[in-house]
Amino acid sequence: MPELHSFGISRFCATLLRPVFHQEAVVKVSLFIPCITDQLYPESGMNMVRVLERTGADVRYDAKQTCCGQPAFNTGYHDESRDMALHFLDIFDGDGSDYIVAPSGSCVTMVKVFYGSLLELPEEYREKAERVRSRVHEFTSFLVDVLGKNSVGAEFHGRVTVHDSCHALRELRIREQPRLLLRNVKGLELVEMDAADVCCGFGGTFAVKHASVSTAMTEEKVESILRSGADVVTGVDSSCLMNISGMLKRRGSAVRCMHIADILGGSGS
Repeated sequence: MPELHSFGISRFCATLLRPVFHQEAVVKVSLFIPCITDQLYPESGMNMVRVLERTGADVRYDAKQTCCGQPAFNTGYHDESRDMALHFLDIFDGDGSDYIVAPSGSCVTMVKVFYGSLLELPEEYREKAERVRSRVHEFTSFLVDVLGKNSVGAEFHGRVTVHDSCHALRELRIREQPRLLLRNVKGLELVEMDAADVCCGFGGTFAVKHASVSTAMTEEKVESILRSGADVVTGVDSSCLMNISGMLKRRGSAVRCMHIADILGGSGS
């Protein structure tokens, strides 16, 4: 289990805690930081910021944001999830940004897909939801599909394989975007694992409620990773990578799990 950061990402991005964007900015981005990123992997959030700023975006973080409501929704607590969704919409609707960007396909799916199709929002929030849904993007999709980038000037030395997380792949159609960016990282060798699109077994509370099934799925995923010969496994969701990392460590493997933001915005190794 990674170290819990009691202060969350706010501790690392004080300069982003501004009430307004710079008026001259061409691209204004609000950060949507998922709970796992905030509390366990704030460095991934900051590496995402570094990459976004490298593209010329003006980036702002509103510390009043909380969970998007996905864990409660997935567990059947729809009323509680709806309350979190309403708060989320209040924070991000009309915040002055052009785009809302998150280092997670799973949480973006919650907002972009489930807020509209499965979560029954009050009438007065439906227009808000439509406006927010149209502006929210997963990090690699934003870089490739919105900004038209295939390179962000990154350098990383190692053999890297990609795990396709379920929500990102099946709901958001994110597969080629991270690979395109990785192919253009100086010093990086991209290798494909077999069954890259098969679930890692996490699924939030699925891993708790169905531990034996989850463990078997994670073991199969780790076997695919090891067969690839990669030094690093990456992806767009920290939750999946956390799950895979635990199994790799139990197996005594030296293969590391790194969020793609850490490869694109990190130190190069």
